[in-house]
This record gives sequence, C-alpha cells and structure tokens, in this order.
Amino acid sequence: MNKIFFILSIVFIIVCASCSNDKTADAIYVNLGAEPKTIDPALNITLQGSTYVTHLFECLTTKYKDIAIQPGAAESWDISDDGLTYIFHLRTNGKWSDGKTLTAHDFEYSWKRVVNPDTASEPSYLFEPILNFSKVNSGEIDVEEFGIKALDDFTLEVKLEYPTAYFLELVNLPVFSPVREDIVEKNPDDWTMSPRTCVGNGAFRMLERKPDESITVVKNTNYWNKDTIVAEKIKFVLMDNPNSAVAGVKEGALNFSDTFPWQDIDSLRAEGLIDIATRIGTQYYALNTTNEILKDKRVRRALSLAIDRNYIVENIVKSGKPAGALVPRGVTDIEGDFRENAGEYISVAPEDYDSNVAEAKRLMAEAGYPNGENFPVLEFYVTFNNDIPMFEAVQNMWKVNLGIDIKLTQMEFAPFINKFRTERDYTMAGTSWTGSYNDPTTFLGMFVSYSYKNHSLFTNKAFDDEILLASKTIDQNIRMPALHRAEKILIEDEAVIIPLYYYEPPVLKSPNLKDVFYIPFAQYKFSYSYLEK
Repeated sequence: MNKIFFILSIVFIIVCASCSNDKTADAIYVNLGAEPKTIDPALNITLQGSTYVTHLFECLTTKYKDIAIQPGAAESWDISDDGLTYIFHLRTNGKWSDGKTLTAHDFEYSWKRVVNPDTASEPSYLFEPILNFSKVNSGEIDVEEFGIKALDDFTLEVKLEYPTAYFLELVNLPVFSPVREDIVEKNPDDWTMSPRTCVGNGAFRMLERKPDESITVVKNTNYWNKDTIVAEKIKFVLMDNPNSAVAGVKEGALNFSDTFPWQDIDSLRAEGLIDIATRIGTQYYALNTTNEILKDKRVRRALSLAIDRNYIVENIVKSGKPAGALVPRGVTDIEGDFRENAGEYISVAPEDYDSNVAEAKRLMAEAGYPNGENFPVLEFYVTFNNDIPMFEAVQNMWKVNLGIDIKLTQMEFAPFINKFRTERDYTMAGTSWTGSYNDPTTFLGMFVSYSYKNHSLFTNKAFDDEILLASKTIDQNIRMPALHRAEKILIEDEAVIIPLYYYEPPVLKSPNLKDVFYIPFAQYKFSYSYLEK
C-alpha cells in the first residue's frame, strides 16, 4: 500500500510540475478522478464524463448560470398543439471546432447512432419518448424509422410517441449532443482520444490529451457564443488520489477536485477549501424485493425506520439533508417544490426517531423476527470507500435496534455494477441516483416494472399506472398528483428502497477560483470560471 501511494505521489509531483509551467496561461486545473472510460456522448454513463462532454459539445438546448433551459445549438423551436411534434430551428452561425457548419443532419445522424442497437448505448433509454424508439432500439425496425428528420440544413423535426412535458430538458442531456459522421465512422472506438479527431461544437475544443495524465481544453473560437465564455483554458488532471488532490489544492497545483478524504471535511472546511455543489440527487439503500426475507414489506419498512438519518448527516457525511422519500428538493411541482409540497414519508425529525424505532421493532416482531430471532445474516454490497463508514453506522443501528446482523461485502465498481444493475443478483446494496432532468419521473420512472433500471425488481400495477398516466400528458395538474401518489406507493406503502439523505455534495475548491456553475443534474461547468488574482 505504501509503495502504491509513493508511486502516485511521484506521478502527482510530475503533474504538478507541468501545471506550474503552464500558469502563465492562467489555466484552471481541475481533478474529476482517473482516466474516463469514454467521453463519447453516446456511450458515457458517468457524472465525470458528462462534465467533459458538456464543455466540448452543445445540445439543442443548454443551461448557462441557472437551471433554466435556454436556446443552445437551436435558437428557437415550435411545438405542435398536441405536443407530439417539435421543430427546432438551428443557428445559422453554429460551427464545429474545426470551422465547419453545424447542421440539422448532424443531429439526425447522432441521435440515430445512439438508438441504433449496434452502438449499444446504455443511456439510449433517454430517447424513449421519441417515435419508434423501442422498435428501433430492439432491432425490430430499421433506424431510419426513428422519429427524427432534418428537413433542411437548419431545421430539425422530432416526432414523439406521447406528449412529454420535460422534452426540452431531455434534449439538453449529454447523450443528445451532436457528433460528426465523417469523423466517427472512420474511427468509432477512439475518435475522442486525439485533439485532431475530437471535434465538437461546444464552448471548448480539445487541445491535448495525455492518457492517464490530463485532458486540456481551450476556448473554442468557432463557438457561436464565445464572447460569453470567461475561461481560456482548463486542464483536467486525471488522478484518483484524494490525499494528493488535497495537497494539490493547498499548494496551488489544483484549483478544484470532487474527491478528498471525507474524514478531513471539518478541517478542510475550516481552511476555506470546501464548497457545496448543487445537486438534485438522493443516497439510498437498494433492496431486492424478490429475496425471501426482503419480499416482506414489513421487514423493508422496519429496516428503514431503524436508521437515524440525522446522525448520518451530522456525524458521517457532514453534508446533505436527511431523506424520508426519493425525489429530492429542487424538483419543481405544479407550483413550488415537489418535495416540500409532499413532505417526508418517513419522519426525519430528531424527536421522532424513538417512535420510528419502536414501530420498526413492532413490524419485525409481526413479521416473525422479535428481537432479531430467526433473522438470517443478509449480505450488503458496497463499492466506494467513502460509503463504508455510513454502512458501519447503519449496521450498528440495525444490531442495536432490531437485533440483526448484516454482512458487508465491498466490490470493485465494474463487478458491482454488473451484479447490481445488470444481473440484479444481490440482496442489499448502497447506491444513489442523480436526476437527469427537472421532473420527478427522472427518479420515480426507475421503478416501473418494465424498466431495466428497476434494480429492486419491484412490480406494482398501481405504481406503474400512475407513472404511465404522468408520462402520457403534458397537463401538470394531472401529472404531478399522479407522481405524488406513485412516490407514496414506493416509499410509504411498499418501502421498496431505504432513502438516507439528499445530496449537497462537498467539493474541494481553491478560494480564488470563482464562478463554478454547478448544474444540479450532476455536471460541473467551468465556462465562466476565473482565478482571482
């Protein structure tokens, strides 16, 4: 372990040396972890990758310094009265980073590439509202039947299966970015690895890419809105070492990192090195509802009620808000905030914890496990080191309050994802979800019985019907009450998951780095950032 740390430290010193040599360019130095698996918009599924994509590419719609949807590559759009047809009018001055004109044909190619089953795009499910998505994505019909068409160079027609109230939010997501057919088709696997071939239409262009070391981007002078972009150069340092990230920020070799030793958060906050990123997301424990023990909703609810969420927030993660539901604050309702309007389905008031525990004990006894008698040792999967202290605290709460033992198994990320998301071969697991767009369906839609994201294997017709009702109309007076009813079924009636806390993620940031834009749907935007002298 010491040898590994020594090697990483040497690598960091080398990176830092190169950083100091570039300071004359006033570059912003950012660390978002190790080498990304991909920054191809069609294939990326990580939060870190989304940040790279957001700087290099621009979708039809965009977001500037708030969460409101703004015109991006499209300067305007028309929506039919029935909500089934969108006509996007692209800017005539939109260009790729190599100076070529951006056209509607680029978007048609890019979106059809995503939904083509040969691409095997994991985030392709986000295209579901578009006409014929399911049949195209399954290979049942040809991709040319997909509901998108360039009417001319600057006019894009999109036809939907059903009215989708949040469609303009959807087309802002990284997977909806345009890519160049002439470049991608020549080298579909590695086109993003070189500045020569990584051509985008965003505010920045790739200047240099050194695998496992750095990705450097500079302002794209061909970007239509370049005059609003403040940052001239951003160097993403590819490193996954929390201690080195702290050293880098303290020494000035880094300006930002989203990783640091969580146990040091108090001292780092006291030094003025912690900022709170806006994030619409929820940390929770997933339960396999087909498990012989966990299929009893009384057990699931007891496990949830026995957790002291305030203790976790105040003493372990030291950020966020205790969660008694799934949809976090920040998601809009008909009026106001969805979460605030509904309240919590599990009381998170400190004074109610004792009564929560009493109810948990009653439910366990009713299920046949008084004081934990005859309750088997269940296995709990976790992948990230930072999640272990929280689990150990919960593990102790379950032992003290319910008399049960839960076994911890830590897994590497890839096997964890395979077991949890793909095979769904697990009993309990620590996980989280960050919303993709500003609508409750980005959270609740995961749990419909037919969703591949339904890791809990939950099946409930009433829940499915409410989500379906909300998905097939743009009338918020119908949608939002249905979504409130759906969440009540999920959390209060069936206790399908165990919500823990709503994100307010701390990040490591130099005091002189200004105007970092935290996109609530899990991206960092440095377009308007600068270093205060």
